[in-house]
Amino acid sequence: MTTATTASDLRFFASADGDLAYHDSGAGDLVVLLHSGFVDHRIWHAQIPALAAGHRVVALDVRGHGSSANASKPFRWADDTAALLRHLDAGPAVLVGLSMGGLIATNTVLEHPDLVRAVVTCGAATGEFQYTDAWNRELQAELARALEAADIDAWLDAFVRVLPGPGRTAADVDQDSLRLIRDLARGTLAKHTPGEKDWFVPVTDTFARAADITVPLLTLNGGLEPADMLAAAERLADTVHDGRVEVIDGVGHYPNLERPEDFNKIVLDFLRTL
Repeated sequence: MTTATTASDLRFFASADGDLAYHDSGAGDLVVLLHSGFVDHRIWHAQIPALAAGHRVVALDVRGHGSSANASKPFRWADDTAALLRHLDAGPAVLVGLSMGGLIATNTVLEHPDLVRAVVTCGAATGEFQYTDAWNRELQAELARALEAADIDAWLDAFVRVLPGPGRTAADVDQDSLRLIRDLARGTLAKHTPGEKDWFVPVTDTFARAADITVPLLTLNGGLEPADMLAAAERLADTVHDGRVEVIDGVGHYPNLERPEDFNKIVLDFLRTL
């Protein structure tokens, strides 16, 4: 497996607080890919060529990740995404977001609706959602303990468990995908220092405002996600004006890695309806 892009493939634009990196390929209607937390645009290695066959595909390294600048003052990822869309001047765009990227997508359509044509959110609902199942709560505690001890390897060991998720082990999933997630997360961690100031400003009242979303919105999740995640995604789809639900059975938080052909087909089918 390859990661599709290298640093030399990246472009940069000057945001209000440093340069943000993105990969740009294909031609046609604009699709912007927003990655999950602690990784970067290369998590989309199986999506970029498939979608770029018929669309212009831009995959952003969000602030503090990959090759993009860290924050030095208060920021919101939704505003960074809007700045990128204005820089590209090719929208409105379809935003496809995974996990943290899914939250960025819904936040962006709430805060900058004129820039967004449609949304696909995967492994996410709205910003207020919190996992309540015992497995995820223990994982978060383990990550916090490793971070407090500055034990990067222990943190990475815990972080990659999100790929198999509850009920499976690392032996049950593709080893290349595990290595990819680990390598990308290690690279993002290396950009930061212990105790550095967190400048992130959350977007508030997102679910309360979800009824204001009038563009088509697809929730696309792995069937092995915890029940509360799947229920939150359904509530989001039921709340927006044009919500749709798709589930890929037998996979967890990274369906784009575990079942890329199915993931790509669902996204492409959605794009054809717009």
